[in-house]
Amino acid sequence: MIVNPLKPWLPLAAVVFGAGLMVNAQAPDEKPDSAAGPACSITGKITAGRGVSVVWLSAPGKTFPKTEKPLVMSQKSLRFTPHIMMVPAGTTVDFLNGDDVQHNIFWPAINGDKKLAHTLGTWPKGQTRMFQFTTPGVVPLLCNVHPEMAGYIIVTPTPFAAETDELGAFKIGDVPGGSYTMTAWHEGFKTQSKPIMVASDMKIEFTLAK
Repeated sequence: MIVNPLKPWLPLAAVVFGAGLMVNAQAPDEKPDSAAGPACSITGKITAGRGVSVVWLSAPGKTFPKTEKPLVMSQKSLRFTPHIMMVPAGTTVDFLNGDDVQHNIFWPAINGDKKLAHTLGTWPKGQTRMFQFTTPGVVPLLCNVHPEMAGYIIVTPTPFAAETDELGAFKIGDVPGGSYTMTAWHEGFKTQSKPIMVASDMKIEFTLAK
């Protein structure tokens, strides 16, 4: 090898630079998140009225992947089916008219904010209207053609959410450790929230009041 007498540092720099490239090439194999520990499960119970309750976690400042596949809320036998649908923020919902009559869908507010009221219009059997829900909160669904119809979409700020069974039991799995606010909702009852710190599997209970 011929060394330039005016730049004797070039061979050494090449070695150091090459070593640096090797270190960078190995960096993706590292697991910097391993120090956070394994994901945890949250189980518990919501005591409220009959039927399904919904519970979810909020984590301000954190972002989560959006649901790519649209979910379907049907209008069948003059009912919203399912009566309660839980979707992460950013999800698109397809509203399908499955009845032989025209239906309309509108919501007067989201989480009580009337500025977020919206009307999808009226359409016949077999047709679908879509809407992407980006604002977390409770969306009460109504039909101005059939005022007896009512349903709910619960838009959760994170994918860490669950519906209870008929006895109020729930489980949320694969929750990364950290600080969250946990919220419980049941139709006709006051929503309740509490701060939690997730560091291991834990159990949380709510008792809701009207």
